[in-house]
Amino acid sequence: RRSGDSKRQVILFILFICMCQIGAETLRYSLPEEMERDSFVANIAKDLGVPLSQLSARKARVVSEGNEQLFRLNQNTGVLTAKESLDREAICPQSDTCTLFFKIFFENPLQLIRGEVEIRDVNDNSPVFPEKEMVLKILETASPGSRFPLESAQDKDVGSNGLQNYSLGSNPHFALAVGTGKDVELVLQGQLDREEQGELNLLLTATDGGSPPRSGTAQIRIVVVDANDNIPVFEREIYEVRLAENSLIDQLVVRVVAADPDEGSYGEVHYSFTQTTEQSRQRFQLDPVTGEIRVSGNLDFEEAKTHKMVVKATDGGGLSAHCKVHVEVLDVNDNAPEIALTSLTASIPEDAPPRTVVALFSVRDRDSGDNGRTECSIDGDLPFSLTLTFDNDYELRTNAALDRESKAQYNITITAMDWGTTRLSSQETIFVQISDVNDNAPEFTQEIYTMSVTENNSPMLRIGSMNATDADAGKNARVKYALVLQEGKEQPDVSVNAETGDVYILRPLDYEKVRAFELAVRASDGGSPPLSTQAMLRVVVRDENDNAPVVLHPAPDSSAAGELVPRWAPSDYLVAKVVAVDADAGQNAWLSYELAKATEPGLFRVGLHSGEVRTARAVTERDAPRQRLVVLVRDR
Repeated sequence: RRSGDSKRQVILFILFICMCQIGAETLRYSLPEEMERDSFVANIAKDLGVPLSQLSARKARVVSEGNEQLFRLNQNTGVLTAKESLDREAICPQSDTCTLFFKIFFENPLQLIRGEVEIRDVNDNSPVFPEKEMVLKILETASPGSRFPLESAQDKDVGSNGLQNYSLGSNPHFALAVGTGKDVELVLQGQLDREEQGELNLLLTATDGGSPPRSGTAQIRIVVVDANDNIPVFEREIYEVRLAENSLIDQLVVRVVAADPDEGSYGEVHYSFTQTTEQSRQRFQLDPVTGEIRVSGNLDFEEAKTHKMVVKATDGGGLSAHCKVHVEVLDVNDNAPEIALTSLTASIPEDAPPRTVVALFSVRDRDSGDNGRTECSIDGDLPFSLTLTFDNDYELRTNAALDRESKAQYNITITAMDWGTTRLSSQETIFVQISDVNDNAPEFTQEIYTMSVTENNSPMLRIGSMNATDADAGKNARVKYALVLQEGKEQPDVSVNAETGDVYILRPLDYEKVRAFELAVRASDGGSPPLSTQAMLRVVVRDENDNAPVVLHPAPDSSAAGELVPRWAPSDYLVAKVVAVDADAGQNAWLSYELAKATEPGLFRVGLHSGEVRTARAVTERDAPRQRLVVLVRDR
């Protein structure tokens, strides 16, 4: 079915290649139909000048327009192949040219290349007549030069491979006349005589222009009819009708009328289709008696915009006339726009700059005019916008700064709407995740943490906890704690747990040496580079009563202190003053004095807080000359 020269032959047309983020370049190729499965179409990597390593790294892929994916792109070789054997007649049955559109998508960064493949016709179909035998009844009185339309042959191929010519078997009565539209008529050249020959059989051959050419034949049986001197006459040669594509089944399209003035069966007219395609016959029904043409199948403007039919009126004597019926199908807005998502970046970082491409998609509406004209919009007040790149290709981009801490994900609803009188629409929802960037430093809950510990504590005593939080996510939000050490200073007696922030005293403290100290604690996150902040830790040492009072006067190294008291000393005479100190603080250092022992207890007294030793009464002759006093000093 293929010529030898056409096998594995691909003609490449490249208009231009402009490597850019989103370009308007188009790759054009040509491929004969009926090639084997996985046939070579083009070397995309070579044509675009892209290294093979980038095809896989950038996830290059091919997407065909329409529902069926006809091509395959090998990321290892860069070769574009046809997934299946392509039949031009099945793909483009109503078109002289057959072009398939595709797009090549790259990611990282997103890039779109448009392409098209012309499917070249191969002479794989022979001309076919609707009927193998055509019967014509011709009045024997028909004049030479009379013309009789014949059923045209149909050839699914196009161009030179399509129907080119007709030929008629040799005979003395008829010749062929072929119109510009390949309509064929039988032309009477010599007078017929039913009595001499009542029936003739001719062979009609239709030939296409392929190499080698193909042909189809039909038998023409001509019945010579006895004199019937009036043929049917139509009211009009052409009936033109406009019909909406949503017309109901059995709706009247038009009524054709042909009149025959003869009487009896010669005046009875019956109607039938001739020179009418099978597609039109399936959608319209002709009443053979009334001539009414009604809708019998679903009309689709997108499939066929016009239907051209020929109606033959035949009387009872076999004479016939013809008229043409042209039906123009009017488009109705019966197709909603279709959104096809071709590429999507599911996650974008929150520091992505405005105008970052998030997704690529196309919109298609199979209607025409305003019914097929579309517009797209995004629902809600979102930091995204749509940009029209080609006729119906769009980019979804960011149009403002993003902040994951404010909103971590978006459900973006895209609405495509046509411009029909009754507007139809469709929607597509895209989910976009905002990935975290380390743009927030940890924050302590307090600027200064004050913790206290009683002196003489046990080692590794937990005295509290510091807490910092980070608004980021994942490792960017994992906080670790550390002391900020200052050069030249010894290691502090404090440690901070890196994971929990718990504060520990490493060894026992002595209030009498250190009553309080401060140091800085740093909280750092796990980002790269990490962010950090500091807070002040103040540790206050509480006093414990671990020191007894120490007597400074009288001197502690003397076994007994002597004081002279005159014999005439009156009451409240200051004899001596005991001075003591306590290394503790607060109540632990508040001292009181009391007389513990005395030779004569009633003779002396000690000031409770002053430590002054005074006479409680006047000294008399009866009092002993030597008095021994023991003063007790006590803290609180």
